[in-house]
Amino acid sequence: MSVDTRRQVNELIVDIFNKILTLEETYHHMHGIDLSMTEIHTLDAIHKSASKQMSDVAKSLDITQGTLTTSINRLEKQGYVNRVRDQEDRRIYRLVLEDKSFKVLDIHDKFHNEMVEGILRQTEKDEDLVRAIAELNGFFQNMLEENQ
Repeated sequence: MSVDTRRQVNELIVDIFNKILTLEETYHHMHGIDLSMTEIHTLDAIHKSASKQMSDVAKSLDITQGTLTTSINRLEKQGYVNRVRDQEDRRIYRLVLEDKSFKVLDIHDKFHNEMVEGILRQTEKDEDLVRAIAELNGFFQNMLEENQ
C-alpha cells in the first residue's frame, strides 16, 4: 500500500468521524436538545442496559464509574435521570430514565435512521458496505482490546 493511500485512508476516517459528530450535534440542537453528545450517549446506554446499574452502563460506554457519575449528576440535575435504590438489594442503585429522556432518545434514533438511510441510498451493494464496515469495526475492536 502506498504512502498516498495510507494518508487518504487516514484523512477519510478522521473526516467522516468529525462530520458525523458535527452533524449529530447540529441535528440535536435543531430539535431543541441542549445536551452534550456524551450526555445523549449516556441516556442511550442507560436505555439499552438490562440491569440499569452504574457499573454496567459505564462498561458499555467504555468509561470509568467516576466519569459516568459526573454525567449522571448533570443529567439528574436537569431531570433526565434518577437514581433509585433497588428494592431487593438496598446497596444497589438503578438508573431510571425520566419521561423527557425518551424525547431525546427518539430524536437521537431518528438522526441515526436518517443517516443510515442516506448512506444506503448512495450504495448499490448493501452487503458489500455492511461487510466493509463490519471489517473496520472488527479492526477497531481489536485495537481497543490490545490497548486495554
